[in-house]
Amino acid sequence: MRPPAEIWITDSTFRDGQQAREPYTVEQIVHLYKLLHKLGGSKGIIRQTEFFLYSKKDKEAVERCLALGYRYPEITGWIRAVKKDFQLVKAMGLKETGILASCSDYHIFKKLKMTRKQAMEQFLSIIKAALEIGIVPRVHLEDITRADFYGFVVPFAIELNKLSEESGVPIKIRACDTMGFGVSYPGVALPRSVPGIIYGLWHHAGIPSERLEWHGHNDFYRAVVNAGTAWLYGCAAVNCTLLGIGERTGNCPLEAMVFEYAGLRGTMDGMNPQVITEIADYYRDEIGYKIPPMTPLVGKHFNFTRAGIHADGLLKDEEIYNIFNTEKLLNRPVMVAVNQYSGLAGLTFWINRYFNLTDGRAIDKKDPRLLPLKEWIDEQYAVGRDTVIGDEELEAAMKRITPELWEEINRR
Repeated sequence: MRPPAEIWITDSTFRDGQQAREPYTVEQIVHLYKLLHKLGGSKGIIRQTEFFLYSKKDKEAVERCLALGYRYPEITGWIRAVKKDFQLVKAMGLKETGILASCSDYHIFKKLKMTRKQAMEQFLSIIKAALEIGIVPRVHLEDITRADFYGFVVPFAIELNKLSEESGVPIKIRACDTMGFGVSYPGVALPRSVPGIIYGLWHHAGIPSERLEWHGHNDFYRAVVNAGTAWLYGCAAVNCTLLGIGERTGNCPLEAMVFEYAGLRGTMDGMNPQVITEIADYYRDEIGYKIPPMTPLVGKHFNFTRAGIHADGLLKDEEIYNIFNTEKLLNRPVMVAVNQYSGLAGLTFWINRYFNLTDGRAIDKKDPRLLPLKEWIDEQYAVGRDTVIGDEELEAAMKRITPELWEEINRR
C-alpha cells in the first residue's frame, strides 16, 4: 500500500450518470451541481465534475454552472478521441477534458479496427492537439481490466509521461474498469488486479498519484471496495456518480466514498454529509427516481428496523443497533417499523421517536397503557395482514384505543 498524502473524489453524474437514465434537465443539473458544491465543502474534497459538451442543452448546463463561480467542483469536459471535439472544450472555456482512449484488445481490434501501434499513435496525436491549444488532457484508459497491461498500457502511459514532461502540462490518467472486472485482493494477476494497476502506473510508468484516477463499475458489486483500494495503493482520485447511477449496474456511488474517505482519513475534511439526504430527497421528490429502500445511506429504510429485539436495543442505547449517529451525520433519525415482530419494545420506540419524547418525557415499554394497542397490532396480523402499520394508521389507532395516553403525550 502507498496511500497518497491527499485523496479526493471526482464526479461523473452529468456524463456517465446520464448514460443509464433519461437525461437531466438543465434545471436539475444546476441544482445537483449546487448540492455537489455544498457536499464537497470549501476544501474541495469533491474536486471535479465532468460534462458532455455536444448538445445545446449540455452547453447551456455548463454555462449556467460556470456562472455560479464555484471553485469546486471544477467543471471539466468529456470528448471522443477526435481533434475537432477540442474546439467544443475551448469554446466553453474549460481548462480540462477527458479523452476516451480504449486500451483493451477487444476495443482496439474489434471496435476501432486498428493495430495497437495505430491506436497508440492516434491517441497520442489527439493528446498533442489538446496540449497545443492549452487544454489539460485527462486520458480515459477504457477497459483497462481486460487490457495487456505491460504490452500496451504501461508503454502508452510512459509516452504520456514524456509528453507531460516536455510540455509542462500535468496529463492525467483515468484507469477505467469499464466492465467491473477489477479485483481488490492482494496477489491477483493483472489485468484484473486493482492494486497491480495502480502500482504499475506510478512505479513502472512514473505517473504521480495526483495525476491518477480510478473509475470503476459495479457489475460484480466491487465498485466501492475497488475505489477504496485504488486510494490505498497510490491513486489520489476516485471517480463516482450520485447514487451510483450509470451504465449497466452503475458506477461507484459518490455518497459511499464520502464515508469511505471519512473512514480512511478520520475526518470529513469540511464535507457536509447531511447534503446526501438532500440529494436523495431531490432525486426522489423532484426527479422522480425510485431509490431502492434498502440502499445504504440514501434508501428510505437504510436505518429502519423491524425486529423487536433490535428495537429493544435501540431503546437502551441507539449505538447498539444503529450504524452511526445517522441523525447527526445524515439528518436521518433511526426508525422502527411496527409489525408482528415489533413487540412492546418496537411500539415504545416508535411512540418516543414519532412524538419526539426524550429524557423524562419518554414512555417506558412497561407502561400498562401500551397493552391494548399492542393487542390491536397482534390482532391485525392474526387475521392475515402482511404489511407494516404506517405512521398515520398507528397514530389514529392510538387515539382511538388509548385516548388517555394519546392526550397525555400531546400535552407533554
